[in-house]
Amino acid sequence: MARILVLGAGVAGHTAAMYAKRMLGKQHEVTVVSPNSKWNWIPSNIWVGVGKMSAKQVVFPLAPVYKRHKIAYYQAKAVAIRPEGDSEDSTPAVDIVYTQPDKDGQTARLRYDFLINATGPQLRFDLTEGLGPDQGNSLSVCTYSHAKDTSFKLNDAMQKMANGERQTLIVGMGHGACTCEGAAFEYVFNVHHELVQAGVRDMADLIYLTNETELGDFGVGGMTFHMDQGEVTSEQWMGGMFEEAGIEVIDSAHVTKVDPGVVHYEQLDGSVHSREFDFAMLLPPFRGVTMQAFDVDGNEITDTVFAPNGFMKVDANYEQKPYEEWSADDWPKTYESPAYGNVFAAGIAFAPPHAISRPQATPTGNPIAPAPPRTGMPAGVQGRLVAETVAERIKSGDWELKAKERSMASMGAACIASVGNGMLNGSAATITMGPIVPDLERFPESQGRDPQQTSGELGLAGHWIKRLLHTMFIYKAKGLPFWWLIPE
Repeated sequence: MARILVLGAGVAGHTAAMYAKRMLGKQHEVTVVSPNSKWNWIPSNIWVGVGKMSAKQVVFPLAPVYKRHKIAYYQAKAVAIRPEGDSEDSTPAVDIVYTQPDKDGQTARLRYDFLINATGPQLRFDLTEGLGPDQGNSLSVCTYSHAKDTSFKLNDAMQKMANGERQTLIVGMGHGACTCEGAAFEYVFNVHHELVQAGVRDMADLIYLTNETELGDFGVGGMTFHMDQGEVTSEQWMGGMFEEAGIEVIDSAHVTKVDPGVVHYEQLDGSVHSREFDFAMLLPPFRGVTMQAFDVDGNEITDTVFAPNGFMKVDANYEQKPYEEWSADDWPKTYESPAYGNVFAAGIAFAPPHAISRPQATPTGNPIAPAPPRTGMPAGVQGRLVAETVAERIKSGDWELKAKERSMASMGAACIASVGNGMLNGSAATITMGPIVPDLERFPESQGRDPQQTSGELGLAGHWIKRLLHTMFIYKAKGLPFWWLIPE
């Protein structure tokens, strides 16, 4: 019997565990370790954050799903990896600390034959002074509980507007090295939509604050859409949307501090500003979760297994070189650890080799560097990919069998960004691009992307599709009949 241990139960980890168990059956053991008791379809947190969905609509308990599919489940966080085993047993292991209430703080050591690290991000609100719900000066939609609280604060602001009190609302990024600009884009337009529907838009100053050097960058360096009217850049397309909605844009910004009712930021040109606000939803930068690694003798080898930012090193080229010298070939294809062939990292857990958007800095050294996105569709594809590699190695008996490959430099992606919830008056920006990581050698004349795969469209149909995907992906994640037929 082979033992597969999956760390994390987000899109990548949950996908990997479900496929691994389906492919391997009851004769092999699949175990999931996650500090959370519930699965959260994070893209729909945007709608929770404007009061259009309840938190219950975007989550469900993990334990019943894993019990039904014969997957072992530990509500715990992984704190250390021992890929060579320890002095008592050479079988690789992971140290965990329980988070479930009846065992909170207790520890255990779980053995594995194959490890899939899909731990997702650590939300680093602490990297900006005063940022985030815990510090009390700004809000978030990163978790369903954050989003629920944010919806209450938004409703309070809308009530004040209805009573004739003008409000300033700031939505965006709380640090110059943030990722997930798409979530901030979705949220600011959903806020705009709700204000319009409530008849109070004229009482709001709505501001989008971003670390992007141009609109539509999204951490992927922007896109060029090939439409009937000719080529349109994502900056032009998004710029028109913001102008039409009357949303003020502050770009190229690094937030340095958030005080009660005031956000402070420096822009790429070195200018320093402060803006007062009544409501602020600002996303944090991400880091890999804090885990150590040890060899068989107990010596720390964290630097061998993980990059300095806490993400796991995989089969990428991590050589230090200028931005201009990076290429699509530097991105990982198998998500396999170069140090340990039975260890993989998928989704946000793997360390990207370099930025996709050109990293820049203010004169004082603050970053203006959108980080590469690795969420949603890519995370699901990677979770399935590594599960297939592991399953094939186990079933063939050849644990060195060549791993399956799927690089983000060959992988396309589709993103449906909500700009307003409503079956009759909602809308969404439907964006496709391929590949995610530009390949300038293959597509030198179109910013490294295939013109046939890169497009943008805005309309009500996009909202219907996004709402349908919400239902489909929760159905799939619950492992209901024929769940595997729904693509990643």
